[in-house]
Amino acid sequence: MIQAFVTQIYNKPLAAPKILRSLSNNLLEDVENLLASDEVGHKWSDKNYVSGYTSYGSVDKLHLVLPNFKKLEQTLEIHLKNYLSSLEYDIKASDLYLSHCWVNVMPEGAQHTAHIHPLSVISGTVYLQLPKGSSPIKFEDPRLGFFMNSPMPKESAKTANKRFLSLKPKEGDVVLFESWLRHEVPQNTTEEPRISVSFNYGWKKD
Repeated sequence: MIQAFVTQIYNKPLAAPKILRSLSNNLLEDVENLLASDEVGHKWSDKNYVSGYTSYGSVDKLHLVLPNFKKLEQTLEIHLKNYLSSLEYDIKASDLYLSHCWVNVMPEGAQHTAHIHPLSVISGTVYLQLPKGSSPIKFEDPRLGFFMNSPMPKESAKTANKRFLSLKPKEGDVVLFESWLRHEVPQNTTEEPRISVSFNYGWKKD
């Protein structure tokens, strides 16, 4: 059997346990400070991220303003290299740069509807807090609009043959995917918030 046109999604622990614990705690502290002080972000979220908070509309380059997010950028480098190697792109990691980095806080009732990340190459998320039962990240088969008369896969079908993938990463994991891949986060039903850091890599300018 030949497999062609494979969509690869990368999911690994961000760092070794001791390093991860320290970095996650520092990042969570920064998130708390943003929640307390980012008035512009809260106003933007009220209109665009109902029931939740994101710094996407206010501070979307956190790696350039906060040291802990700069440390996160450095920690992500090896994962970017590994993912690009697996994709077999004819580029080097140094051809890309971290163009955006922002936080997402999803309390009970918040959701993030289906979207892509335009003008980016690789996107991803680091998961700082995932209460038991919190929402997965759900990916959509990019060929979905072309399945004219195709039957639906069986419930027992292999992951590679399904139309959607609901990925449930662990706290401290990083997930990377190609920026054109449509994805969403269904409504969070846990009492504790789901907290993550999202980011994009774009082409480095000359």
